[in-house]
Amino acid sequence: MNIPDKLKIDTWQDIEPYFKELKNRKINSVAELENWIKNRSKLFAILDEEMAWRYIKMTCDTENKKLAEHYEFYVTQIQPNISKYADELNRKLADNGFFDKLPDYYSNLKRTVIRELELFREENVELYAKLGTLEQKYAQITGAMTVEFDAKELTMQQAANYLKNPNREIREKTYRLIGDRRLKDSEELNNLLSEMVKLRHQIAVNAGFENFRDYSHKARERFDYSVEDVLEFDEAIRKQVVPVVEKITEHRKNKLGLDILKPWDMDVDISGKEALKPFKDAKDFLEKTIECFTSVRPQYGEYLKLMGEKGFLDLESRKGKAPGGYNYPLMLSNIPFIFMNATSNIRDVETLVHEGGHAIHAFKAKDIELTEYKSTPPEIAELASMSMELISMEHWQVYFDNNDDLRRAKIHQLEGVLSVLPWVATVDKFQHWLYTNYQHDDLDRVMAWGKIYRDYSSKLIDYSGVQWHSLNMWQKQLHIFEVPFYYIEYAISQLGAIAIWKNYRQNPEEALDKYEKALSLGYTTTLPKLYNAAGIKFDFSAEYIEELISFVYDELLKLYNAE
Repeated sequence: MNIPDKLKIDTWQDIEPYFKELKNRKINSVAELENWIKNRSKLFAILDEEMAWRYIKMTCDTENKKLAEHYEFYVTQIQPNISKYADELNRKLADNGFFDKLPDYYSNLKRTVIRELELFREENVELYAKLGTLEQKYAQITGAMTVEFDAKELTMQQAANYLKNPNREIREKTYRLIGDRRLKDSEELNNLLSEMVKLRHQIAVNAGFENFRDYSHKARERFDYSVEDVLEFDEAIRKQVVPVVEKITEHRKNKLGLDILKPWDMDVDISGKEALKPFKDAKDFLEKTIECFTSVRPQYGEYLKLMGEKGFLDLESRKGKAPGGYNYPLMLSNIPFIFMNATSNIRDVETLVHEGGHAIHAFKAKDIELTEYKSTPPEIAELASMSMELISMEHWQVYFDNNDDLRRAKIHQLEGVLSVLPWVATVDKFQHWLYTNYQHDDLDRVMAWGKIYRDYSSKLIDYSGVQWHSLNMWQKQLHIFEVPFYYIEYAISQLGAIAIWKNYRQNPEEALDKYEKALSLGYTTTLPKLYNAAGIKFDFSAEYIEELISFVYDELLKLYNAE
């Protein structure tokens, strides 16, 4: 079957013939089955890229109705048909007499196909289409949020820069402005999530599950660990990491000389100096990041340079642009797209090197023939990105003029490495609660979030007067709305990234060789074997957490003491 790389997809009828051919083709040998699998993979690559570009363009300009309609049409009119045919093709593959005779290379694909067959229900296709439009609505609501500060209209990302201002009154004003603005849409976002929870619960029930949590664990292909493992991991973070983060918070309170630490004191530099300004504009930002990546390995810099030349970057924050950041691998172009909201602060550096790690992963896996193996699970995808945050940190002098600024930047990064773990556990536990208590109301939801947040956050931060801001904090986390249960993987990957960074500090070239080896494997093997290829363990036990967290905290203390 000859499938052109560029298909004009205006209607389902434009692509249906290719699905029909695959469905009706006769297969008489293992070789013919392998060829059929490759043809199917090529078709999915084309469709994945079509979906990707519609999503990218929509998030780059959420106020453009034409782009929104273009994306929504695909989600509601084309994707449901693809889902139905994908199930039929899975059945054709699994029922084929040569399925069990496929070479070992196809082992991961086979277990994925079997899992998808177990979960697919035709009645869920329409429900997923409805969810797609609701997820788009979240991007539109949050993308439209702005605040007025000093007679300027600012995006939420731009306004957040003022939380780093040494002037405490300015920080408080900013915090309240941002929190009040979020509260204006809190009811609408609550209603949106309630509708999503209802739909997702029905999807799970249709597939024979008690709740969406258990369904999602299966759907996310978590073959190598259980729901119970995740809950134990959340608890280990509470016991092993939260006390360390509390020490960091106490250090902040003492350095700032405050009797009472408020939430608007958490982003300001404890040195009392102005916030770090690592770059002037998007052009300067990209040039410096290319130089940074080149210092790690020249090829990494070439990857970013190519993305810039081809227009596969959208870095700056602006009104109407969806919040957050992502790297979207494009299965046909074999060049990923990076989206973010840069506003000239240190967090932007962390975001771009993170998404740049995803990009390196995409480039390293681009020669894998099967689309299914290019698309990696988040436990290895986030390992690629989080490792690059720490590895690249050893080369951040390109962003800073002096050693003191570089030291401050590294402190920010390492504090973030530790503090993100309790936040991930908070979001994860909240989602467990949402879907195992699916009949809850808005008040139940607020109470549940408040309790979980208190368990994982600092007792030194005083939220009096702004309690409602903290009780609605979960609404800023797009994963809860758009990709439920895709979050604990960040914590799993963070541990792995620390281990890779530790190896890099000891032997940079050997660590990078192993890092690249793991990335080049895509999803051709299991997670434990991918982590082993990277030179680390797939382990999130309490003992391993303690070992790695101690290493990071010791490095952080060295930076504190270097003042």
